[in-house]
Amino acid sequence: YLADVTYGTNNEFGFDYLRDNMSTHPSELVQRPHNYTIVDEVDSVLIDDARTPLIISGPTSQGDKQEFDQLNPIIQKLYTAQRNLVTKLLAEAKNLLANPDEGDNEKEGNKLLFRAFRGLPKNKALIKFLSEPGVKTGMQRTENHFMQEQGKHMHVVDDELFFVIDEKHNSIDLKEKGIELLTEATGDPDFYILPDIGSAIADLEKSDLSETEKNKRKSKMLVDYSLISERVHTINQLLKAYCLFEKDVDYVIMDNKVKIVDEQTGRILEGRRYSDGLHQAIEAKESVKVEAATQTYATITLQNYFRMYNKLAGMTGTAETEAGEFWDIYKLDVVVIPTNKPIVRMDQQDYVFKTTREKYNAVIDEIDDLIKKGRPVLVGTTVVETSELLSRMLTRRKIKHNVLNAKLHQREANIVAEAGQPSAVTIATNMAGRGTDIKLGKGVKEAGGLAIIGTERHESRRVDRQLRGRAGRQGDPGSSVFYVSLEDNLMRLFGSERIARIMDKIGIKEGEVIQHSMITRSIEKAQKKVEAHNFEIRKHLLEYDDVMNNQRTAIYQKRRSALYGERLSLEIANMMFDVAESLVQQHQEMRDYEGFKIELIRLLGVEAPVNENEFFELNEADIVDKLYETTELNYRRKCERFADNAFPVIKDVYENNTQGYKKIAIPVTDGIKTMQIPVDLEEAYESQGKSLIKGVEKAVTLSVIDIAWKEHLREMDDLKQSVQHATYEQKDPLLIYKFESFKLFDVMLQSINRDIVSFLIKGNLPMQKEVDIQEARIRKTDRSAMKTSKEDVEKFGFRTQQREKVQPVKVEKKVGRNDPCPCGSGKKYKHCHGQ
Repeated sequence: YLADVTYGTNNEFGFDYLRDNMSTHPSELVQRPHNYTIVDEVDSVLIDDARTPLIISGPTSQGDKQEFDQLNPIIQKLYTAQRNLVTKLLAEAKNLLANPDEGDNEKEGNKLLFRAFRGLPKNKALIKFLSEPGVKTGMQRTENHFMQEQGKHMHVVDDELFFVIDEKHNSIDLKEKGIELLTEATGDPDFYILPDIGSAIADLEKSDLSETEKNKRKSKMLVDYSLISERVHTINQLLKAYCLFEKDVDYVIMDNKVKIVDEQTGRILEGRRYSDGLHQAIEAKESVKVEAATQTYATITLQNYFRMYNKLAGMTGTAETEAGEFWDIYKLDVVVIPTNKPIVRMDQQDYVFKTTREKYNAVIDEIDDLIKKGRPVLVGTTVVETSELLSRMLTRRKIKHNVLNAKLHQREANIVAEAGQPSAVTIATNMAGRGTDIKLGKGVKEAGGLAIIGTERHESRRVDRQLRGRAGRQGDPGSSVFYVSLEDNLMRLFGSERIARIMDKIGIKEGEVIQHSMITRSIEKAQKKVEAHNFEIRKHLLEYDDVMNNQRTAIYQKRRSALYGERLSLEIANMMFDVAESLVQQHQEMRDYEGFKIELIRLLGVEAPVNENEFFELNEADIVDKLYETTELNYRRKCERFADNAFPVIKDVYENNTQGYKKIAIPVTDGIKTMQIPVDLEEAYESQGKSLIKGVEKAVTLSVIDIAWKEHLREMDDLKQSVQHATYEQKDPLLIYKFESFKLFDVMLQSINRDIVSFLIKGNLPMQKEVDIQEARIRKTDRSAMKTSKEDVEKFGFRTQQREKVQPVKVEKKVGRNDPCPCGSGKKYKHCHGQ
């Protein structure tokens, strides 16, 4: 067996699997059976990327009808009101805390400070104030007080805010003041209020209105509810865009488009979009073109994709810290291989500052000292914004440097190649050059080797280790150190209160730094908290996808069987039997013979094979057998008529094929919708139209499965959201999700069977075309009438495909992936034209 080799930043194997299960012909399949795979940078793929499922989406009906542009000014007004309120609260808190001994100033000041933090935790002025001595510990005491009794008294803090932000869980809760502002801005008191649709429908059913009027009002209620629900969702996504997603941190604007920045690598994720309307919300916020909404066509988690392989392996330099998750999820052992040569790199304790301003000034001073010694410096940053800020500071100091971030990623290979030259300064994301040796220039080893400076601790210890690993390769000398401040996101969200208290007690002054092993250990504990939090996210995602995976496997197997078509006739017969059984069961339970007769005509186009007395007296199995035999006989006769009707045009096109037609598309309709069925012209001619039936069966089966599966994915997304409320009833959401999803899947399978059988039985050539074909038969004696032009064929509703001209095959010497590129660029082929 050949192995599938997966590269760290490339999830195309997973997308290929999804595309294979959307293909309409076996020749479109690209993946081999999943025997074994070797994953490069295995922790990046199986751990970091696994927090986000792979999704292939496409256009949806009325996808361009959205309210993001219309609602954006209102949400901008709401956000501005909150920002002004937080600024006011912060100013009042500062005044009160400046005189803590007067009355309840300290208590009230900390409460106002905590309220500001709940309102806008990313406010720059607030973050700066919290880094001052004693301020953060005071606010944390207030937070602990209000968090008691499961946050019973939290409303005292929150009621004054327009909305509340939970940064750790990435959620926003609109409060009463916020709803009032929306109402005032729109003049609509029900603008953000979802009606109690259940009670309203129950009251309607009890009313004395006629059934027609009830149905009319019920339909209007459901439409109104849907519109308000979509509006509420749009508002929530816009609020997230304004409050939780920052430009040049989470995304960048390039070519007038919003492009996501990978939080792990700092690289742009081309072609990726945030789901559930969030990307459109960010586009509206940044005043770029809001793209149309999309619908999920296929999805799978990376965990379930890679667990399909019989054997799974990989390599990386930083898997040891995630050994537990590798075993829990993938049943993979982590084996540490000793380095080729002893590591002589000096890994220093972290430098901890109170503010980011002090930290960045210290970084610039350190860079200046190092380059004077002739040492190259690689500065690691976590976001684009930081790299640009450091670049401006270095420019002011007239220090020559290179910048590598999501906006300038095209020159990554060249920049990393030059990073080891004497006195070279490179500012890059923490993952830049991952898996690449930075070669040291002349005299650099003697000067002390490459110096690594991290400007912030990453959420994951592995990413920090990757950055350290840029230096000290193959026994080379080097050094690494991280500069941290209490204003950094990691320290703000997960940092130990102990560090803040220690710095307060010591009385750290402006520009002073702490460097101690205890501080470094506390920071690593904070990183472990984040890693545990992210593991829970991945585990939660996988638990829900495991339910989906069973359904996905079943539906893809059903689809693959239809794609090859080897057992399709048998499967259609089974579907007919299942539909017959379902109809008999349903109407026997209801004792409804008239309804049974109507459904048979509507779905299967046949008369009832039993009279009313037999329907109630015979057992279920006998009636099902009779109905199946009647339906199957009716279908066979219909297939013969279909082939006879279509063959004259196929014969004319084939025998007078001056245009080189290879395929012909036949229109088939059930009276409601029409499908174009592509068939091989030569095969259809030689079988006298009999092969058309197989083509129709295959195309209809694939189409119905795809439509039903897309709708099922949407329903499963809605279900996943709705079951989360079960926690308020002390119930397990996952358990409810399993039960409800099974019901949805069962309903979908029954719907698929009914739709396929119904379309195949009722499907025929459009009526007008049948008349034209009969006229063509009458004109058999006239040879000129038999010469079918392209216009004649298309008049019948048939469409043709020109045979492609065969081009001569050029045989050239194959270029190896690691050979120099023939274009003369000097790069390896895999990094140039072989990409």
